[in-house]
Amino acid sequence: WTAGRGGEPLTPAHVAACGSVCGGFAAGLTTPLDVVKTRLMLGADARGVPYDRGAAECFTRIVADEGAAALMSGLSARVFWISLGGFLFFGAYDAATTGLVNMGV
Repeated sequence: WTAGRGGEPLTPAHVAACGSVCGGFAAGLTTPLDVVKTRLMLGADARGVPYDRGAAECFTRIVADEGAAALMSGLSARVFWISLGGFLFFGAYDAATTGLVNMGV
């Protein structure tokens, strides 16, 4: 990245954008795992049948009962939330560390 900028380090805005994009990508990629985890935490499906045989059984039942698209439930909210968090966290962290380095700390 710095080579493409003539050797200049990235600004906090660039770092924040990278954190946002990478966080959103990771959130989208792991949404099915989050859906399975949430269902396991709830303990049972809408009919009251317990999820008591582990993650693989939970995954299989979700796909069989609701279709594969159900594994992407909440995708937009999850991607938005984690993208926003990545933007704020990485931007603030880089701004703070850059400020401290510039002060000689």
